[in-house]
Amino acid sequence: MTHTPRLPLPLGLLAAVTAGLLVPVQARVNGALGMALADGLAAAVVSFTTGLILMIAISLALPRGRAGLAEVLPALRERRFPRYYVLAGAIGALFVFAQSFTVGLLGVALFTVAAVTGQTLSGLLVDRMGIGPAGKRPITGIRVLGSVLTVAAVAWAVSPRFSGGAGASDPLQLILPVLLPVLAGFLMSFQQAMNGTATVHYGTPITATLVNFVAGSVLLWLAWGIKLAIAGAGNGLPGQWWYYLGGPMGCIFIAVAAFLVRSLGVLVTGLGMIAGQLLGSLGLDLALPAPGTVVALPTVLGTLLTLAAIVLASLPWSRNALKR
Repeated sequence: MTHTPRLPLPLGLLAAVTAGLLVPVQARVNGALGMALADGLAAAVVSFTTGLILMIAISLALPRGRAGLAEVLPALRERRFPRYYVLAGAIGALFVFAQSFTVGLLGVALFTVAAVTGQTLSGLLVDRMGIGPAGKRPITGIRVLGSVLTVAAVAWAVSPRFSGGAGASDPLQLILPVLLPVLAGFLMSFQQAMNGTATVHYGTPITATLVNFVAGSVLLWLAWGIKLAIAGAGNGLPGQWWYYLGGPMGCIFIAVAAFLVRSLGVLVTGLGMIAGQLLGSLGLDLALPAPGTVVALPTVLGTLLTLAAIVLASLPWSRNALKR
């Protein structure tokens, strides 16, 4: 097993929050691309393909990347971790598709709090199961309380979209757009745990990130090929360069998460990134609101309550991490 360094808790949390700030921007970019293409699946394909190209270039250019590539086949052949971990990129593909499909309907803030619900709940489960490289970590009462408060806060933040005021939507029309990011967020903790374990054996998060983009790209291209045969293509690719930044942002997010889970555990890594997502998404929807975005008072207060619940859930592990 190749040694990978551990980070102190404060530095690790800072890195997680900083990486989390990219996710709302990525969501806005992928959502805008999905609207421009009139095809959320095609937008996910473009995002993952650009990320894959970037990771191939980085893996071949850097010595650590080349060394990590040399470890992939031996790790799989020797079963150093379950082989299905190489399919973790399929979860990332679902998350990017959820962004492309729902951000235009929900806005970045509501997309984020929906994804936060799933990720917070699954973070508890994944740490309890010990899937990540940090091993098993018990579920405490305060962490459960934090998770319950998170779910309540999400419901509060989403409530303006179900009211009768301006900008309200038919609840039935919003069931799928809300549940899709919840499901994608729930699976993200499993992806981070799987990538973290693979990173330990590859010796670098570069290779784990590349393997993610390979798996996700293959899945998305197959799905888009089926969609193309049935429904035809959407619009052509837009000319603005910023539409293609979603993939590179995803590279940073996945690599940072894969590196941090060994030091912080899955839940605390996820909570730090969620904190960055919440702060960034609310600011983005307030400063540069997308058409149809609802940022009512309950949305703001619900987002802040979600952040407070995340802090509450992370406190016990902050103390434990400081003792190590």
